[in-house]
Amino acid sequence: MNRSGFFYDLLSTLFERQNIARVKGDGRSITSLCDDLIASASEVSGYNMGQQILSRFSELTQEDEIAFFEYLNEKMDIDIDRLQASTAAYQIDQSPENFANLLDAAEPKRQELLRRINRVPGTTGDLVKMRARLLKLLKDHPSFGRIDVDFQHLFGSWFNRGFLVPRRIHWQSPANILEKIIKYEAVHAINDWDDLRRRVEPPDRRCYAFFHPAMPDDPLIFVEVALVKGIPGSVQEILAENREILSPESADTAVFYSISNCQAGLRGVSFGNSLIKQVVEDLQAEVKSINTFVTLSPIPGLNRWLHQSVIDQPNTVVAAEDIEMAIESGELGGLKEQSQWLRRQAAHYLVNQKTRNGMPLDPVARFHLNNGAMLHDIHAGADLSPNGVRQSCGLMVNYLYDLKKVSQFHEGFAETHTVFTSREVKTLADAAAANSNGRKLKNGS
Repeated sequence: MNRSGFFYDLLSTLFERQNIARVKGDGRSITSLCDDLIASASEVSGYNMGQQILSRFSELTQEDEIAFFEYLNEKMDIDIDRLQASTAAYQIDQSPENFANLLDAAEPKRQELLRRINRVPGTTGDLVKMRARLLKLLKDHPSFGRIDVDFQHLFGSWFNRGFLVPRRIHWQSPANILEKIIKYEAVHAINDWDDLRRRVEPPDRRCYAFFHPAMPDDPLIFVEVALVKGIPGSVQEILAENREILSPESADTAVFYSISNCQAGLRGVSFGNSLIKQVVEDLQAEVKSINTFVTLSPIPGLNRWLHQSVIDQPNTVVAAEDIEMAIESGELGGLKEQSQWLRRQAAHYLVNQKTRNGMPLDPVARFHLNNGAMLHDIHAGADLSPNGVRQSCGLMVNYLYDLKKVSQFHEGFAETHTVFTSREVKTLADAAAANSNGRKLKNGS
């Protein structure tokens, strides 16, 4: 991206953290180390204990891991008695000292523990991995969600947009970074190095990523972009090996066809919106002919919703066994001739089906609509890969980023969960709703 190399060299230097040799354990348990780290006033011994905690945690069995998180959840929670006393004191005297005491009492000790561990050079990535392991346990241990609130609070500050470094990924980028792009691609798998080269080297292709200075060798999120003429309706034409390469000046549309979050431990920490805005700004400056910015996005929840709400209904337009065949066998089967019916069902799902809090069921829809995009079009047969057929019978969606309306659409979605659509998508959704004959579909919410 077009930024001063000097500035980013300086930024990297400011945040550079050389790895310190891991210290040997001294026999204390991981929970004792945590207690001692909280009580310690020594920076040197704090580094030592922080390293030991992370080293011990990486070796825990799942049973011991659960015990460790139970310790953080219960033993390092808020001291309710102290909080009540601090609140009472602040009600009487709202002095700066009492305010500081109230803030300190309202924060669980585990937040300070995580901060002190993060002081150890090179450990931010380890804490991201720790949260990834925590997230896997939340379903069976929902009370651990209190710990996750602490992680989200801290990561929201540590991974603030101001600390993130945007970079364009080239074929000449370091091999270890290119390997991570192959590994983390979550939408359209990159099969080999030749496949990667086709996505980053041609003049009508771009790949951009965000990095954090504390994790310089690991991208946080990246987006793949195709420069094309017109709005595409199929990812096959974008990824085709024998496609015609377009000069950037001949393109009028930038297509975001893959957005991959690389770190499971940063789930819910949003920087995708920032990355899209950054890419738009850079493309506008670099390629003057680009005037349309659109996605070609998957619909990951569609087939699950079809299973739950459509195939069990009598008198559906498409036979239930055809839907079952398409979903379970990975083949389109009898649905190839029913693309319009599928488009209507997808529109109904994306526009009308909501969670308990009124948000769209589909996670990709929530992401783009919250960023200020409009639901522009739905295409059948757009992704015929096994994964594309399995999750959405091959359908994909264009979300249009109309730069003049992004702020308006974002505010409307944030305030009232309004799903802004094109006229065509609205027609599809209305037709599907009418055909349901007033039945309430089971959406699992």
